[in-house]
Amino acid sequence: MNTVKKKRNLVAIAFLAILGIFGGLQLFSSPLEGKPVTRKIEAPREVIAILENSCFNCHSNQQNLSWYDKIAPVSWAVNKDIKRAREVLNFSEWENISPAEHQGKMYAILNMMQSGKMPLHEYTLLHPAAKITEKDIETIKKYTLSLSSAKPSLSHITINQPVHTTSETQSPKSSGFPISPNGVQYTDDFKNWKVISMSTLFDHSIRVIYGNDIAVKAVETENFHPWPEGSIVVKSVWKQEELPDGEIRAGKFINAQFMVKDSKKYQDTEGWGFAKFSGDDLHPTGKSASFARESCIACHRQLAEKTGYLFDVPMKVNTQRLIQNLQKQ
Repeated sequence: MNTVKKKRNLVAIAFLAILGIFGGLQLFSSPLEGKPVTRKIEAPREVIAILENSCFNCHSNQQNLSWYDKIAPVSWAVNKDIKRAREVLNFSEWENISPAEHQGKMYAILNMMQSGKMPLHEYTLLHPAAKITEKDIETIKKYTLSLSSAKPSLSHITINQPVHTTSETQSPKSSGFPISPNGVQYTDDFKNWKVISMSTLFDHSIRVIYGNDIAVKAVETENFHPWPEGSIVVKSVWKQEELPDGEIRAGKFINAQFMVKDSKKYQDTEGWGFAKFSGDDLHPTGKSASFARESCIACHRQLAEKTGYLFDVPMKVNTQRLIQNLQKQ
């Protein structure tokens, strides 16, 4: 009897201890900062309904959180994710978005939904009603394409071969080497680097990702946690050009996006220096060095943390064999 009683007492003490710890955690759970809705996104009703159901809880100032989202330690992760999501996109502060940016944001949203990156998998596990359906994607796609009067059929184009920079491909005029406000300098050396990945978006672009020797070695050995110092990755973007025989190749040059790993110089952007050089004149993006912190790292931190803050470099996919195969084709 005494043994049974002792076991019950131990269980009761353990339960009370757990309850006490749980209650103590709530003292460190501060509510999410409330922000006003200054202007909502304007779009058709069915589009707004999808965004409200699957995006607004994180990407707006209108949170409709469940009770378990407000309890520590879950609330810590929820608050952190919402703050990061607002940095990337906030549907409640749409006055900061120009018509051109509206179109660009919707293309990004469509691409994230189509690729299954948004809503986040860990979010839909706890909020299954927020899952995106094929019908939702088609609705968002139809609206997004209407913003630029793009033809839906173009989104189904298949690229049969990797694109390499050749004399036939229109490339930017090399009349100097412009420098981004944060110190990243353009160089056309990347045209001779290895291709480490490729991607396309619904804006009918072709995107080829090149890496310098340091970055290529990191990809081959899957050693990019973190990426080694001196790694440089360049995403070169062209418009798709369809030839009379149906072949798709790179057409007009759009921009070259640089990421330079220098942990000492770029401490506020996770050790990466971001830059984008656009058009034939290669004009750099940003009016000051803070542009990367305000418009680049927030998105990379949110969606590419597992791959060292780079998009389009899947873990355990871009092996040495894959890179060699790309070079042979």
